[in-house]
Amino acid sequence: MATETEAAVDEAGTGGDGQSSEGDVLQGIEPGRAIEILERMLLFRRFEEKAEEAYAIGKIGGFCHLHIGQEGAAAGTILPLRDDDYVVSAYREHTQALAKGITPNAVMSELFGRQDGASGGKGGSMHLFDAECRFMGGHGIVGAQVPLAAGMAWAIKYRGGDQVVICFMGDAAVNEGAFHEAMNMSAIWDLPAIYVVENNAYGMGTAFSRVSRTEIHEKSSAYGIPAHVINGQDVLETYRRFDDLIASVREGAGPQFVDLHTYRFKGHSMSDPVSGTYRSREEVEGKVEGEDPIRLLADRLQDAGHLDQESLEAMDAAARETCQEAFDFADDSPLPDPDVLYRNVYAEINEHGRLFFDNRDRPDFAR
Repeated sequence: MATETEAAVDEAGTGGDGQSSEGDVLQGIEPGRAIEILERMLLFRRFEEKAEEAYAIGKIGGFCHLHIGQEGAAAGTILPLRDDDYVVSAYREHTQALAKGITPNAVMSELFGRQDGASGGKGGSMHLFDAECRFMGGHGIVGAQVPLAAGMAWAIKYRGGDQVVICFMGDAAVNEGAFHEAMNMSAIWDLPAIYVVENNAYGMGTAFSRVSRTEIHEKSSAYGIPAHVINGQDVLETYRRFDDLIASVREGAGPQFVDLHTYRFKGHSMSDPVSGTYRSREEVEGKVEGEDPIRLLADRLQDAGHLDQESLEAMDAAARETCQEAFDFADDSPLPDPDVLYRNVYAEINEHGRLFFDNRDRPDFAR
């Protein structure tokens, strides 16, 4: 008899087309909804390209991790959620924040470190938050978001709600102790959470096969949490499968674990070349050519007669305009006032801070 994990993996498969019925190229998703998904992915792609440009000219500082190539993973997992559901993520989260409803202006301003950013300019690329949108970060410590997601799911259950939490993580997080503790607690408390590994085959520059003797989808089996393997480059498969998973968790199915196969077309961060010692240029080019989630969906819609080239170009132009507007808005946004450094902290301002703030306007004060 197959275990829950084995059954889920068998159902998902790893090499099929993910279609719900033969010839159903949209997998039962309405053409209008599929076009909306394509529009969102185009926005994600153009936003990340604009962020890449802004980083290159010094508008964005610090760390910056792009999601280019993984837009299907963001759109397919988050768009089926309700507005009152929660998302918590790691530090490659720009497009996930956009998918959950944070505006391009607020996200870009945060990347610029400006006052109008989602986190007031204090978080930057890795720490996008918006409690109203139920987007709970952006976390820079690998695996740190996993127990936080379990806590959110526990609070939902304690209060008798029917919201769902989606927790994103990278490959490397499944080898962290916090991951395993959170899996165990989620299982024994039957929490309404979906833990999603964006399996892009690498933890920074290390192939996952070098750090684990088991596959990612096996990581939840010790805790009795069902695992599902999904092709994240096929956004319609991802959307359809998550639509079902979210509904089942909302109805009381308990925690779920998803091994979401995807691929980043850029380096780990802006300081990492597209290819290098850990993956070949041929590997990257092959993925870009054959597994671009935007191109795959656009081709499906065009082949099925639901989209023409003129409409596609108009959608792309609108996405580019939105992202340019976000760039301009962020560039015009003021820097945060220095006083905000001492807001929302859990300690009294120290004597050196008081000295600065009490005397900063004196012309003779040495800074």
